[in-house]
Amino acid sequence: MQIRTENVKDYEQVFQLNEIAFGNREDEAKLVERIRASEEFITELSIVAEEAGEIVGHVLISGAKVMEDDREHQVIVLAPIAVRPDYQGRGVGGLLIEEGKRRAAKLGFGAVLLIGYPSYYPRFGFVPARAYGLELLQFPVEDDVFQVCELHEGGLNGLRGELKYPAAFF
Repeated sequence: MQIRTENVKDYEQVFQLNEIAFGNREDEAKLVERIRASEEFITELSIVAEEAGEIVGHVLISGAKVMEDDREHQVIVLAPIAVRPDYQGRGVGGLLIEEGKRRAAKLGFGAVLLIGYPSYYPRFGFVPARAYGLELLQFPVEDDVFQVCELHEGGLNGLRGELKYPAAFF
């Protein structure tokens, strides 16, 4: 299996992958399209897992902001992540998450935030974000669903305030 940066030739397969991975609905596939067309898109953080010429997994990590009073912190958010149903439970999602974290750290980001299953993401270093002075008001989610992962020691230092997902998410 090859883990690599998504390219334009992958777009149709990635759309179809997101559609089938999320129960044959287009919501996440359309979200990927909107993020790609936005200023928050980071090419290196749109990553695919490919096997035998087929895209079997995709993760997208893109820009967002944390607002603290009148200060703005540039951050990144993980969403969505999709794995083809017949590849789920085989570690593909984990490979994509870990590669995304590695690349994000190399790009200089200190932490990545997400809304996700508390039974899945903690194995990759994600913890409840509100415990670190971060808030999310745009989506009503439980504390254990709003999560953050520090990408290097001190990556959360000075990061406080409300996460603001960009317009592409709406």
